[in-house]
Amino acid sequence: IQKLCDRVASSTLLDDRRDAVRALKSLSKKYRLEVGIQAMEHLIHVLQTDRSDSEIIGYALDTLYNVISNDLEEEEQEENLPKQVDDLGSQFAEIFIKQQENVTLLLTLVEEFDFHVRWPGVKLLTSLLKQQGPQVQQIILVSPMGVSRLMDLLADSREVIRNDGVLLLQQLTKSNAAIQKIVAFENAFERLLDIITEEGNSDGGIVVEDCLLLLQNLLKNNNSNQNFFKEGSYIQRMKPWFEVGDDNCGWSAQKVTNLHLMLQLVRVLVSPTNPPGATSSCQKAMFHCGLLQQLCTILMATGVPADILTETINTVSEVIRGCQMNQDYFASVNAPSNPPRPAIVVLLMSMVNERQPFVLRCAVLYCFQCFLYKNQKGQGEIVSTLLPSTIDATGNSVSAGQLLCGGLFSTDSLSNWCAAVALAHALQENATLKEQLLRVQLATSIGNPPVSLLQQCTNILSQGSKVQTRVGLLMLLCTWLSNCSIAVTHFLHNPANVPFLTGQIAENLGEEEQLVQGLCALLLGISIYYNDNSLENYRKEKLKQLIEKRIGRENFIEKLGFISKHELYSRAAQKPQPSFSSPDHMMFDHEFTKLVKELEGVISKAIYKSSEEDKKEEEVKKTLEQHDNIVTHYKKVIREQDQELEELKQRVNTLTSQNEQLQATVTQQVSQIQQHKDQYNLLKVQLGKDTQHHNSHSDTFQMNGIQVEEVSKLKEELEEWKNKHEALQGQLREKDSVIEKLKSSQLEMGTTEQSSQTSRSGSLEHNNELQKELEMLRTQVQLQSAEILNLQTRNQKLQVMNPSAGPVSGDSGAVAVSSSQLEGRLEQEIKDLKSEIKALSEEKESLKQHLDSSSSTVAILQDEKSKLQQEVAESKKEQDDLLVLLADQDQKLSALKIKLKDLGVPVEDEDDIESGDQGDEDEDGDEEEQD
Repeated sequence: IQKLCDRVASSTLLDDRRDAVRALKSLSKKYRLEVGIQAMEHLIHVLQTDRSDSEIIGYALDTLYNVISNDLEEEEQEENLPKQVDDLGSQFAEIFIKQQENVTLLLTLVEEFDFHVRWPGVKLLTSLLKQQGPQVQQIILVSPMGVSRLMDLLADSREVIRNDGVLLLQQLTKSNAAIQKIVAFENAFERLLDIITEEGNSDGGIVVEDCLLLLQNLLKNNNSNQNFFKEGSYIQRMKPWFEVGDDNCGWSAQKVTNLHLMLQLVRVLVSPTNPPGATSSCQKAMFHCGLLQQLCTILMATGVPADILTETINTVSEVIRGCQMNQDYFASVNAPSNPPRPAIVVLLMSMVNERQPFVLRCAVLYCFQCFLYKNQKGQGEIVSTLLPSTIDATGNSVSAGQLLCGGLFSTDSLSNWCAAVALAHALQENATLKEQLLRVQLATSIGNPPVSLLQQCTNILSQGSKVQTRVGLLMLLCTWLSNCSIAVTHFLHNPANVPFLTGQIAENLGEEEQLVQGLCALLLGISIYYNDNSLENYRKEKLKQLIEKRIGRENFIEKLGFISKHELYSRAAQKPQPSFSSPDHMMFDHEFTKLVKELEGVISKAIYKSSEEDKKEEEVKKTLEQHDNIVTHYKKVIREQDQELEELKQRVNTLTSQNEQLQATVTQQVSQIQQHKDQYNLLKVQLGKDTQHHNSHSDTFQMNGIQVEEVSKLKEELEEWKNKHEALQGQLREKDSVIEKLKSSQLEMGTTEQSSQTSRSGSLEHNNELQKELEMLRTQVQLQSAEILNLQTRNQKLQVMNPSAGPVSGDSGAVAVSSSQLEGRLEQEIKDLKSEIKALSEEKESLKQHLDSSSSTVAILQDEKSKLQQEVAESKKEQDDLLVLLADQDQKLSALKIKLKDLGVPVEDEDDIESGDQGDEDEDGDEEEQD
């Protein structure tokens, strides 16, 4: 070994160093101590300097693993080789991690993808964590990205590395909440659940087991991770784990182990030690995703191994504990029997059956306790099966209450204890049921009268049965009598009970009986503390005097203290689940230990109080009761007021909704009325525009009955046109006379020629103007006919609008229920609308009259138009004749001018003639304008 170490240290060739390290590896298993002492420093140096060669790094890591790991010690023991040094691996691990750089270097090597480096690196780091867990965890925690680099192992495609990576993370997350949180937030839940699914869930191999152990490490007692698991919807992914088939025979040991760990993982999420809010949210999630239903299916299935069935019962217990929704579902579960029986009844049958395994009976008791925990509805259902009115007289079906009574009075002490504790849980913190249970009567034997359940319990106590039976019955009686004065009175009413208790307490018995003495002292103390002094012989003061005489106060307090000092009491007080190593240790119930803590002090004080103090306390109690009654009364009043408030709120909501609907209706009606108003105003404006249009374009038609004036205006216009026509004829005559003058005088003829030309042009202009005015008359007639059509259509609209006002008034009458103010407004507006509609109907009648008159006017105008057209035609003919004459005259004038020029007679210039003619034209134009 020394020579090999020298070769590793001094050889310059890599091959030589590699061979030396390989040789050290082969020796490291057998000569672990020597290799560890002499070679560790050189091997660490190789890791630091020869990182480029993966082979030598792999040999070095394997050698260190062999030196540090204790996994080979079992093989050494089998070969009967003596152990060199106790806990050798731990010492070598401590040497290795003294230099924190070594762990950091190892983390770097684990990142290498090369299989020959990564795998031995993972194994060495796992071994270091096993030997020096907290120290290595701390180094990895402070190393940059240390945990994240190790999480990459779960994503490795090589299963060997992935599986060893799971084992590494198991060691890394042990008892370190900070690392657990980092691993969880590095998506560990997703990766682990994927691996479990890939491996076949509960049918998978040991890899599934390792993943489940790692999940337990991450979730157990880590509220942050539990919340993250729930919020990430990973609870839903647990449901397929519990899908077992109908054929449940021949389960492999690995499947049993896997399913056991899966059930434990569910329990980790709903453990009673978790914060109540977190537990409750996980319980609800398990119900909603169907996980609870799946567990109940396993619970009622056949062929399930006993240990899996027991763990399933414990799991279901904690999933339903304190969750009303889950408890209600569990109460509805039926076993697949004929006829179907409730699951609770089937489980209780197992609990009171002495042939069932002890752990299974304990699990059923725990399930029953969890079902009744904070479940007054469930408690009432169980107690109701004992009451006379609900017991099935036919005896065809067995109820939960009958099973409990049967177990309570059977010959098996374990059944007595379990039934007594189960019945005590049915009464826990429920004074009403404690009073109702006093009504239960039991038929002991034929011919004897029935006895009460309370009396039968005290009878069995006095018969000196087994300690376990008596402890169970005393716990039941203490729970029953606590905080229930009526039950105390019933108990004291039996004259044998108090002497029995004082006799039990006063005797000096062995250690086994001390527990019974303590419980008897507690029961007697409860009978004093909750005594309402209704029985004269057993008033508080008399009972205390009896204790003073028969037992002694100090002795009584000492015996009372035996309970809390007992070892089994301390164990039971730790957690709700009843877990006992053997049936003999089954003495105390967890909830009962809480009751003892609560009552031990107050009973001790009550024993030492004097009668005066008792009286004062009685007064105080009465006052408190009065106050409680007052408070209860006010609570009742407040409750009633709350109900009334709720009803009023509902009424307000309904009225508000109705009001909103009515408001919407009102708004709709108002908008309709506004539309009607707008339409009416639009009609008014359009009618006004129509009248203006008629006035501006033609004065032949108006709304106010002035058609006579319009007709007279048209007649005047016709007279004007006649006058103009006569004037034109006169002008033509003047032109004729001018032509005659030109004939008589050559000088005048030139002037006459020019004036005749102007008169010809003037006559043409007048002709054009006449045509234009005729066209205007035609257009006016057309406009009138269009306006008549327009008025007829508006008249029809008014007839349509007139019936629509009816529904408006009807609707407004319906709306008026909601608001008197709105009713008044609507009525006023409806009246206005009616009056406006009346006015419109009157206007419609007048329009009809105007239409009739205008139609006659149109006929007259058409006659006159035809006459005018005839006159225009005649005037055109006359003008044509004049034009012919003017043309002849022009020719004559031009011929005469030529003759005069030939004769040498001077002729006037054309410009002078034109100026003269222009003056004549101006005069003619002025005359036309005056006309």
